[in-house]
Amino acid sequence: MGRVLLLSVLVAAAYAQTALDDGFLSTGERAVGEAEGRDAGEPLLDFHYHDHEQMTRFLRAISARYPALTALYSIGKSVQGRDLWVMVVSASPYEHMIGKPDVKYVANIHGNEAVGRELLLHLIQHFVTSYDSDPYIKWLLDNTRIHLMPSMNPDGFAISKEGQCDTIHGRANARRYDLNRNFPDYFKQNTKQPQPETDAVKEWISKIQFVLSGSLHGGALVASYPFDNTPNARMCRSSVLCSVFQSHAHSPSIAPDDDVFRHLSLIYSKNHAKMGRGVSCKSGSPRFENGITNGAAWYPLTGGMQDYNYLWHGCMEITLEISCCKYPPAHELPKYWQDNKQSMIKYLAEAHRGAHGFVMDENGNPVERAAVRVKGRDVVYHTTKYGEFWRILLPGTYRVDVSAEGYIPQEVEFIVIDSHPTLLNVTLHSAKGYVAQGRPKGRRPGPMRIGPYPSTSSTTPRTTALTDTIVFKE
Repeated sequence: MGRVLLLSVLVAAAYAQTALDDGFLSTGERAVGEAEGRDAGEPLLDFHYHDHEQMTRFLRAISARYPALTALYSIGKSVQGRDLWVMVVSASPYEHMIGKPDVKYVANIHGNEAVGRELLLHLIQHFVTSYDSDPYIKWLLDNTRIHLMPSMNPDGFAISKEGQCDTIHGRANARRYDLNRNFPDYFKQNTKQPQPETDAVKEWISKIQFVLSGSLHGGALVASYPFDNTPNARMCRSSVLCSVFQSHAHSPSIAPDDDVFRHLSLIYSKNHAKMGRGVSCKSGSPRFENGITNGAAWYPLTGGMQDYNYLWHGCMEITLEISCCKYPPAHELPKYWQDNKQSMIKYLAEAHRGAHGFVMDENGNPVERAAVRVKGRDVVYHTTKYGEFWRILLPGTYRVDVSAEGYIPQEVEFIVIDSHPTLLNVTLHSAKGYVAQGRPKGRRPGPMRIGPYPSTSSTTPRTTALTDTIVFKE
């Protein structure tokens, strides 16, 4: 049985005023300096926690107020039927901009880790209110489609309590599954029953080819990068259990793009007010050099979202632990916003680092699902239906193999510099009638591989316009 989700902008002319009339913000809640967007008719966002209904009203009000910059859609529903909202903020909110990357942030995967949820709401408002006045924000939105999911676990958030820093109440979804242990895993078979929230995210990232992602968490102050798992690791199922192992020296689990992941993590930590100093949250908790860590070196886990993004879909995701307290008092939110604001913006811009381009045939037609592999990095990326690819890389000289079923493989050398991305267009010629003994044949496109791993859905990743109709299978 399928359910059809029409991804369309949710616009209603009366929503902005309705959000205020419904008590979304009372006059007494509006503190000077604690709300952005004071213009007449501007949806206001103060620094307090918003429940699901309040968050929904705010997102709809923003969508109504800024239809040229935003589009609101739901990728599915939680166990208890709450929408999993995503707001696109971009100069092209309705459809993919050919040649320009899609990026995302996902917050509140653990329901009791609430800071990221509020920061994404403020990031949305900052983007739309700064577009006409901040040249850097305008450049970012003109050249990037930014998808922001404030809450992946709205059911867990609904039962969490403000002021609780270290408990696990509300961490899991309504069926008591930890959603960050619920994804397919490269290193170990994950036998946990897939949940509606993780199924929705998996379907989402199979439809839109994201280049870069960040997952916002709480309970520490560090940027953690792949791999989270390792073949011989001792597992822990929650941060409480993991704290028992904090003194245990785990070995790092190194990804083929370890240099890039370390760079991305440093971009976030060094632009953060405190993270880059390696501040320890409390006595006895770990101190992370430069505010970054390999996930498995901190503590290994099975079924994490960041490894899944990277290995199954070629999306470079890191985990951002942005608050020592998981659900701090609301009066501390302005401080967290100021600490993280610059980091969140600068990190997304890293999608424009490295190389990008198109794979076409000799007639100028795009080659979809062509395999793109940088030599020395045993990871395969695939082109979109438009023939596009993106590869975040640090400055240097590289060689890339490009292949597709029915075409003669090509090997190209290119240089990446720091100041701007390298445009790399590759033409593949048909292998029909091509005979050359000993010449390598094109690799058959398939899921990204760095070795054998359990098979998952073979749904072809593709870039999707918001006006597309997407069938989500149950």
